[in-house]
Amino acid sequence: MSKEQLHQIVEALQPELKKLSDYLYDNPELGLKEFKSSKAHVEFLRKHGFKVEYPYLDFETAFRATFDSGKPGPTVAYLSEYDALPEIGHGCGHNMLGTVDTGAGIALSKVLSETGGRVVVLGTPAEETDGIKVDMAKADTFDDIDVAICSHPSDKNEVSGDSLAMDAIKFEFFGKTAHAAGAPWEGKNALDAVINLFNGINAMRQQMKPTARVHGIISDGGLAANVIPDYTAAEFYVRAPKKAEKEALLERVIACAQAAAQAAGCTMKHSFYEKSYDDMVTNQVLSRLFNQNALDLGVEMIENEGDTIGSLDTGNVSQVVPAIHPYYDITEGKPLAKHTVEFRDCTKTDFGYQAMYRTVEILARTGYDVLADTDKLQAIKVEFDETFSR
Repeated sequence: MSKEQLHQIVEALQPELKKLSDYLYDNPELGLKEFKSSKAHVEFLRKHGFKVEYPYLDFETAFRATFDSGKPGPTVAYLSEYDALPEIGHGCGHNMLGTVDTGAGIALSKVLSETGGRVVVLGTPAEETDGIKVDMAKADTFDDIDVAICSHPSDKNEVSGDSLAMDAIKFEFFGKTAHAAGAPWEGKNALDAVINLFNGINAMRQQMKPTARVHGIISDGGLAANVIPDYTAAEFYVRAPKKAEKEALLERVIACAQAAAQAAGCTMKHSFYEKSYDDMVTNQVLSRLFNQNALDLGVEMIENEGDTIGSLDTGNVSQVVPAIHPYYDITEGKPLAKHTVEFRDCTKTDFGYQAMYRTVEILARTGYDVLADTDKLQAIKVEFDETFSR
């Protein structure tokens, strides 16, 4: 058996892959509520001989599935997502994303008798909201894993790149109520504080790098126009290309909030209302393996031509283990934004299905390279060690 025979393996899996993707499409579930979705993945993996921990890390819809050859060798992990969005279902295509990465793990498991080693499929819930990969990166999940791979449907075939580090921070301001017309001087206006905060951040933008982002909302602005508010709140995302840059920017944003509160005679506290995401650090050696396998199957991967704008919980994974996060076209090259009904429905087209099958094979071939070629794995690890020792 050789890497080329993965084509026949994936071809044989096609009916099951389509069935799983369609089932998730028809049964979209929000983050941490993916009970049907995670169960469907687990049943698929168990059918093909994987041993599954489910639930995993105290998350009801997370799982860790392992296929061990019984022979020495590396461990390749595929990261499977399957959460949907409110109202529009799988507008980010996670029905297909999870199917592709789970399918790649199953396909690769069929050649482990030749290569040795292990393949792990991790069910990673709530990418859109709670980022369970963050918890996995903090735990010991990746301690015995050599590389981690996650792929994402898109409107182009794009190489694994980077992502913005992000903090989700909430500011709360506490003042004193008063009658807004009768005796406003007796109040301490918490709404003034939150407006001061927005003005302070807007003034700071001139000194921000163009690659950074700070954007937010007033989540609580008071209850009545004739009452000086004694409580307001605002929520922000603070993003930058690198974790260190993000942390420096965050300090400045917090300083704006402290000054805003002081100017209004109020007090302030801050907290983090979602998990913090680290920037994605693509392992270039591993990425080149994926890109070459794609080219061997007739897919030319392109570089991202625009600015990095999003944040990924795979970023946290990439800081603890060599990782990639490439993208594959399911729209026939038609520019389509994710998180839309139109993008969702591309996962039900003939073109989308063919892209799914092809990407499963590309991912499996890439895993095969890692398992079968010790020099390539060593190069991957050397790059990772050098990147994080700087």
